[in-house]
Amino acid sequence: MDITDHLADLRARQETRRPTDTPRTVTYPVGEITIPEHVSHWAATVPDRVAICHEERELSYLDLDDAHRRVAGWLHDAGVRVGDRVGVHLGNGPEFVIAFLAVLRLGAVHVPINPMFRPGELTHEIQDSGARVIVTAAAWQDVVAAAWNDIAVEHVILVGGAEPAVGLPVTHWETVIAHEPQDDCQIDLDALAALNYTGGTTGLPKGCMHTQRHMLYTAATGTGASGMHSGDTYVTVCFLPIFWIGGEDLGILFPFVLGGTVVLMARWNATAVLAAIDRYRATTMVGTAENYLELLDHLDLHRYDLTSLRDPQVVSFVGKLTPQLRHRWAKAVGGGVLRECAYGMTETHTMDALPYGLADGDEDLLAEPTFCGIPVPGTDIAVVSFENGKPVPIGEVGEIVVRSPSVMTGYWRNAQATSEQLIDGWLHTGDYGRLDESGFLHYLGRAKEMIKVKGMSVFPAEVELILARHADITAVAVVPVEDPEAGQRPLAFVTVEPGSSTGPEDIQSWARTQMSTYKVPVVKIIDAFPMTPSGKIKKNVLEQEVKSPTEIHH
Repeated sequence: MDITDHLADLRARQETRRPTDTPRTVTYPVGEITIPEHVSHWAATVPDRVAICHEERELSYLDLDDAHRRVAGWLHDAGVRVGDRVGVHLGNGPEFVIAFLAVLRLGAVHVPINPMFRPGELTHEIQDSGARVIVTAAAWQDVVAAAWNDIAVEHVILVGGAEPAVGLPVTHWETVIAHEPQDDCQIDLDALAALNYTGGTTGLPKGCMHTQRHMLYTAATGTGASGMHSGDTYVTVCFLPIFWIGGEDLGILFPFVLGGTVVLMARWNATAVLAAIDRYRATTMVGTAENYLELLDHLDLHRYDLTSLRDPQVVSFVGKLTPQLRHRWAKAVGGGVLRECAYGMTETHTMDALPYGLADGDEDLLAEPTFCGIPVPGTDIAVVSFENGKPVPIGEVGEIVVRSPSVMTGYWRNAQATSEQLIDGWLHTGDYGRLDESGFLHYLGRAKEMIKVKGMSVFPAEVELILARHADITAVAVVPVEDPEAGQRPLAFVTVEPGSSTGPEDIQSWARTQMSTYKVPVVKIIDAFPMTPSGKIKKNVLEQEVKSPTEIHH
């Protein structure tokens, strides 16, 4: 069966099971307009509706529209034009959202930067993206200062009112947001709008090129396929980092396309989440299985009304969503059915297939792991042979490929990686999966070497390249090791210079200054690596040596 006939068969199977309260086609609530134009639309129609709640501070749509126009005005006068990159190095807060909207208003390119980054990681993303401006906060400006001599940034905007770090020329946020507003708005939905960096099995993280059309499509289909259609009732609690593309979806795109409200939190806090759901009548949130267990075990759970949560969603990183957890939640809380979030990745804007509405009899949780559900309207998912790229029969395992209006344009300045993963309009994910008789997607694991540490992606090649900068390390190979608390941890096998007194603890201490804490590996020093005839390290042999994390030096 060729791909055309195969897709027709799949779509027919899927439509018989698509939930009745979700659309069959893509529906845009206020038309195909940019994200800043959405904010302006809601400011004109429901000006007093709360757009963002953050630590007792509330911004209406009118407030948000005015603030992002003012930041856009400052950026424009600072020389930012269409296509220029702006790094946003902030945690969850209104300033991140305002900067995001301001950059898009100018037709510039949003480059979200993980605030947990150390200087080496930040340097790579700034150098690779070519960002001209960086917005940072008092808590992280020392990282920018440490990288300053290696990055060609023209302007630093500092949020938080602190004294600038030594040697760091800054403009304070208060000055920026007091600027005259920028009324003009670039409206090209297909222009480059964001570089969302993701790791890989070779090299440092790559920038996925996304447009506002990708963003708008993801918001329209992600909310529609979750049974959410109106901003009047769409209230999300978001403690996922919004520098993640999934957090961007939940905390920015979904609420603003619908005209809803986001309760934005800097970090997970069970008591604060309970209070926010109760106070704002939140209709959705995304958390780990551990987050939901903590809420259920909270001593004051009975004091809060959580029945407004129509669609509580889980991401199973370390702990997994089980029928037992779902039933316990239903008994204690009521409201909507606890379900897994979605299948997707940074390259596709993360919302490709959802299991919403497929929980009768715990069908989704009792099926072969991991049950991902039905593609959102307008998205096609197939499973093909890794060898020849042709569709495999229903039920057989192969590579998951995705075609949709939200698939990235390509990898920034990396034509080779783009050509390897984007073929004839299909994104080849490198993930193993299968499709069942209903056309439901089942995810079976990554063919890539990614390591998951408490849900955070760690890519061996990145850790290896950074460790290789250590003066005493001569060679390094990173593999996963199972960890009872984090799920997995990276394990670095290293060889060092002859006669070196450097030990595992020394390398780990150095690594903590160069990379985020969750990426810092367990270290094992060895005399030599097992090698292939072509001169490559046999990682499979190293992985076989890892019998138990307790046997590895921490």
